[in-house]
Amino acid sequence: MALEARLAAERETPGEPGPDTALGRIASPVVSLTARRLAALPPGPRPLPSVAAYDQLLRHTRPPAEHPTS
Repeated sequence: MALEARLAAERETPGEPGPDTALGRIASPVVSLTARRLAALPPGPRPLPSVAAYDQLLRHTRPPAEHPTS
């Protein structure tokens, strides 16, 4: 986070302070970090994970528990 803040500060050009910069706020739009990463990264070669195999566990039932008879 600090690295991104420094990079943003270096990109800004010094000038007359506006109402937002005078209060310590940067007047730039907020960009989603996820959207920024997805735009910059190529698609991965691996398929998306699936939970279909876990459905098989729901079909199996446990055998009845044996109760010791005394």
